[in-house]
Amino acid sequence: MNHFANAQNSIVLSGQDQNGRRVITTAVPFLNFAPDSRHSAMGDVGVATSADANSAHWNAGKLAFNEQPMAIALSYSPWLGRLVNDMSVSYLAGYKKIDENSAFGFDLRFFNMGDVELTDEMGNELGEFNPRDIAIGGTYSRKLSEKFGLGISARFIHSNLSGNLSSAAGNEARPGTSVGADIGVYYRNAYTTEAGKDRVFSWGATITNIGPRITYNSAEDLDYIPTNLRIGAAYQIFLDPDNSLTFALDLNKLMVPTPPVFERNEDNTIVTDANGNPIIAAGRDPNRPLLNGMFTSFIDAPDGFVEELQEITISTGVEYLYKNTFAVRAGYFYENPRKGGRRFFTMGVGFNYQRLGFDFSYLVPQTQNHPLAETLRLTLGYRFN
Repeated sequence: MNHFANAQNSIVLSGQDQNGRRVITTAVPFLNFAPDSRHSAMGDVGVATSADANSAHWNAGKLAFNEQPMAIALSYSPWLGRLVNDMSVSYLAGYKKIDENSAFGFDLRFFNMGDVELTDEMGNELGEFNPRDIAIGGTYSRKLSEKFGLGISARFIHSNLSGNLSSAAGNEARPGTSVGADIGVYYRNAYTTEAGKDRVFSWGATITNIGPRITYNSAEDLDYIPTNLRIGAAYQIFLDPDNSLTFALDLNKLMVPTPPVFERNEDNTIVTDANGNPIIAAGRDPNRPLLNGMFTSFIDAPDGFVEELQEITISTGVEYLYKNTFAVRAGYFYENPRKGGRRFFTMGVGFNYQRLGFDFSYLVPQTQNHPLAETLRLTLGYRFN
């Protein structure tokens, strides 16, 4: 007890680095990467924009609002190209309308992390390995009315980071597997103003990647998957029959426990209780059941409500569309410096020729030498009449 009392007098907050950052990390983060060029060019907005072949990622609820009976899209992005030359994110998605009010969709995403050289604890080479993550899912979306839609998705997640390599401690690594589910709602209201101008207002909300934690070795070592809440709105203004502008805003928050702050001694070692468990100085124990962890993620930040607000990322974007054949897009993404500090501008263009579509996006970070600098995304789509 005396040792514990002395430790209390010399607490050093952990769970954050020297700059005061407390970043939430999860397994398989690629599930939340913006996969397609259209929405990544608009600052990673997408929950309330008009429906397309990639809607399953952004909001399952809007998939049934597609006008074409069937479409497919393939997206590709070299990842962290400033650092390595063999990482990439690929995304294949599509849908088929069952009738006027419902549609089925599918999506397949693949995160290739390049080749790495494996060594043992003595530094001896064990050969090369290609870490990779893959997720495959299906979506059902239905219009509940002319303006309101609901959608659900389910996917299987497979993450292979080290093959079957065993550690020096004897823990045998293995690929991690999990499942995830999405639920989304979408509202779209098209109307004409008194001045005779057409407008479309839409909003949406979705919770994605609801699923159990994933492990790569033992049942005691579990990592959360990136369960995420996204809400947003979009407003489309038709300047004339050929030209329109769309303004969109999305807010995101990970529904994952915030890392707590542990008590530390003056030598920076963590203070533990009689059972060897670390003592939490602020925040909550992150080892919580799935639903408990999701909904208490709004009230578990060590610094309270202010820190909870800091965990919200903001995406804004604009899209200019000419005759549904040519588009110019731009956007901005903001994340609080304490929670990762991603801040970047985006831009892109899109072309539609008959049934074929091509989209391109480019990312410009605010900080120099950022790992995401010069990130490109390419999307090729085809619409079936």
